[in-house]
Amino acid sequence: MTTPRDTRTVRRVGAAVLLPLGPLSIAVLRGVLPYFGTGDDQETITATAAHLGRQDAVLWLSVLALVTLIPSVLAAGRLAQRRAPALTLAGLVLLVPAFAALPFFAVDPTVRVLASGTVDPRTAATLLTELSGLAPVAVAGVIFVAGHVVGMVLLGAALWRSGAVPAWAAVAVLVSQPLHAVCTAAGFQLLDACAWGLTALGFAVAAWRVLRTPDDAWDLGPTVAVPVRRTS
Repeated sequence: MTTPRDTRTVRRVGAAVLLPLGPLSIAVLRGVLPYFGTGDDQETITATAAHLGRQDAVLWLSVLALVTLIPSVLAAGRLAQRRAPALTLAGLVLLVPAFAALPFFAVDPTVRVLASGTVDPRTAATLLTELSGLAPVAVAGVIFVAGHVVGMVLLGAALWRSGAVPAWAAVAVLVSQPLHAVCTAAGFQLLDACAWGLTALGFAVAAWRVLRTPDDAWDLGPTVAVPVRRTS
């Protein structure tokens, strides 16, 4: 029997590449979002209609975030889990469902369609209000908001306690999402984008550590499968 191909290097390098892409895509998205800080659904439709190109960028960035956010936090968690297993587990238990719920909670594609002139602005605002008021959408919103803020604090604490990254990089991850929540509530769009940028910065440092991690420390190597003998 031959030993299976060792894919640890590919998986490790892939994890390092994905690590900063998730939060970085959200940082750029929050910076270009045309309806950031709008007071109601009518203002959201009006602001989006005036900047459809920016909303198109938001949608493409959302696709990138969709395929990178969960791998990002899983890779960061893998880096910290051996020396801070409880904190890492607690953070990931919140972060993974939070980012999984994001596509259901986010209304960016709907806003883009409604703002394109398909229906009149008043009807568009009414439809957006009805959509946002659906109970499952509201529940997904709670899972996302609470999960990604608290979960990132716990993951940052795990990176700090484990020594997986320098303390300043772990603190950047730890404070980034509470800062994001404050900036969102206060309507500070540039600072909000910078808050997500702190997450991306901390994850970029983690990515460098992943690249420098030997394969044997990253994961177990492949082994030959032992066939099971059947007894009559």
